[in-house]
Amino acid sequence: MAYKAMETNGLSFKLIRAEDIKKGCLKNYAMLFVPGGWASNKLKALGDKGTAEIKKFVRNGGNYLGFCGGAGLATLDGIGLLNIKRKPTKERVPSFSGRINLNINKHSVWTEINRKDNEGVDSPIHRFRHSPVFHAWWPSQFLIEDSGLEILATYGNALPDSFSSDLNVGDVETNNNWTELEEIYRINLNPKRLKNEPAVIEGAFGKGRVILSLIHFDTPDDANGAKVLRNLWKYLIENSYELRVKSDELKKFKNSKPEMISLQVNELESAVNDLISLGIRNFLWFWRNPMLLQWRRGVRGLEYCALYIMINAIAEMLKIQDSLLGGSPQATGYRMQDTEKHLKKVKGMLIPFVDKAKHLLILERHEIQNGHITYERCDDPGIQKLRTELFSSSKSHGGLFKDLIDETDKLLYALIEMEAAK
Repeated sequence: MAYKAMETNGLSFKLIRAEDIKKGCLKNYAMLFVPGGWASNKLKALGDKGTAEIKKFVRNGGNYLGFCGGAGLATLDGIGLLNIKRKPTKERVPSFSGRINLNINKHSVWTEINRKDNEGVDSPIHRFRHSPVFHAWWPSQFLIEDSGLEILATYGNALPDSFSSDLNVGDVETNNNWTELEEIYRINLNPKRLKNEPAVIEGAFGKGRVILSLIHFDTPDDANGAKVLRNLWKYLIENSYELRVKSDELKKFKNSKPEMISLQVNELESAVNDLISLGIRNFLWFWRNPMLLQWRRGVRGLEYCALYIMINAIAEMLKIQDSLLGGSPQATGYRMQDTEKHLKKVKGMLIPFVDKAKHLLILERHEIQNGHITYERCDDPGIQKLRTELFSSSKSHGGLFKDLIDETDKLLYALIEMEAAK
């Protein structure tokens, strides 16, 4: 989602991995942007070496921008760039998603870019109205312990089309029964609990600036978010430099012999399409936007969604490359053999995972009718055994899914690198 937003808005960027950070690559850049996703998994990937490199980078004048999970990574619960903690799950609204007003304070990130009038003359700079609408996707909540930090925005009112867990906010508020539902769901649900809580903050670590946002300014088709994203780039890297470097990961996909890959790509696409279609026809989820599902309480959704989006992105990139090169084995052969091997590896993990996931989803679909069920709690031992095999017992996922998504991520990253190297 972040990658698409940066591309769409014409922002200068280079994708790097935790391994690159450990090797000291941050010295080549002005800003590190860490998008959403589980902070705990990012922390594990970075390790002590990566964490130390980020802190050195910011301390020496580099800037840090974190959205959602990337924001959580910079708190005291993560690498500790700012004196902030995340509220415990029991004290926050853990499953809010969708559109929400922000109460913004004066800052250049809320300034719209200059606009040309019909005669090509610069129009005055305009600011967002006081409570613009943005998107939050299952954010944490900040517990600020440092009065020196600047709060750039707090939460306002949630819009009626937003959700708390699998409950539509507008529908619930029409009947005014959040208290009853919180007793049933056993979690905080009322989005009014978010009101006036800090959503975007700024602070300093050494010589560097740190901006942490629980709002996703990279949400697809979000005009307000796109403006802020561009403003953030201008604010954090305007007077700095960026040196583009090639990743070692790219070398793994060169010096290959030509082989056909379209069949494997089609099989991967078909598998994830079937998985998402099964969930839709069983009323387990629906699409909120082109990249995010809304799922029912009792099943996992973000994991299946991420897998679907990544596999389709891989397929799209390979098809575009094949089309641009006219399908010529001579043109594509220098890198396609290793790509095909990697596809085979992903396919060998994906097909059995999808088969088991379909079985699990049907079991969960039926169990939802029988009583209280969450992604981690179910009285059926067969469901629990299958869940542990596929995802482990961790909320941030593990098991077969983690192995699969890590391998898929490596392939997608390498293809993006090849595209950037053209």
